[in-house]
Amino acid sequence: MARATLIGFSAVAMWALLALMTASSGDVPPFLLSAITFAIGTLVGLALRLVAPPPRHASIPPIVWLIGTAGLFGYHFFYFTALRNAPAIEASLIAFLWPLLMVLGSALLPGERLRWHHVAGAALGFAGAVLIVTQGGRLAFDGQYAFGYAMAAACAIVWSTYSLISRRFAAVPTSVVTWFCTATSVLSLICHLLLEATVWPAGATQWLAFIGLGLMPVGAAFYAWDHGVKHGNIQVLGAASYAAPLLSTFALIAAGVATASVHVLLACLLITTGAALAAKDMLFGRGRPIVGKAGA
Repeated sequence: MARATLIGFSAVAMWALLALMTASSGDVPPFLLSAITFAIGTLVGLALRLVAPPPRHASIPPIVWLIGTAGLFGYHFFYFTALRNAPAIEASLIAFLWPLLMVLGSALLPGERLRWHHVAGAALGFAGAVLIVTQGGRLAFDGQYAFGYAMAAACAIVWSTYSLISRRFAAVPTSVVTWFCTATSVLSLICHLLLEATVWPAGATQWLAFIGLGLMPVGAAFYAWDHGVKHGNIQVLGAASYAAPLLSTFALIAAGVATASVHVLLACLLITTGAALAAKDMLFGRGRPIVGKAGA
């Protein structure tokens, strides 16, 4: 389980590069960005199939196809819609409720145990994310952006639900994510044609950023996440996911796009402490559960 959890966390590390690579990709509209990068993500899956052919598996239930496509495409659709209809800081923070929802929702999964330290760890991680996303400033929720806030909340619900339900289909091989990426690419292209003006990447640097996005944050990350939520410690993964905005900030600082500050250091302390607290079972042995029964 520890190995699968680490593989799942590698997705969080790759998602931390999303902001930097997206900023380097120019003015390409979001749905076209999604269409191209998920097409590259499909190629990642096909390459993985050549390197490590998936085991033979019985026919995959239709519900799995629906959940996978709705998870990947639905998350990005609601997130892009939220950013179009609400300030980025507040929308991003609402969307980033998904790790906390994932930890709390794990209590509904068969055989899972939700303990006080999982909840506390996720809460500390969220507090750290607040510091990062707001840059230590104030939030300014405004009723005129209610639709955008609702879209951000839908984004959080979709991704946490997708992650939790995937756990129930642990027997389905991760290679199926290849076709989720394909479907997301096609649906994103349709949205682009209906909603956006076409702007292509300008120059080699922007195209390289696109390729990097498709290979890692919008490619390999989804395969690693699928394996992690199916076979790893889902509560630890949820709490540790709050490291994404912190690692993203570190990447931006290293690239000279952002600067280090006290609130970044405090966020680092909160998120690290929260992740360690959530992983207490793995590190120091099990405690007493507050919700759920022991599984087989």
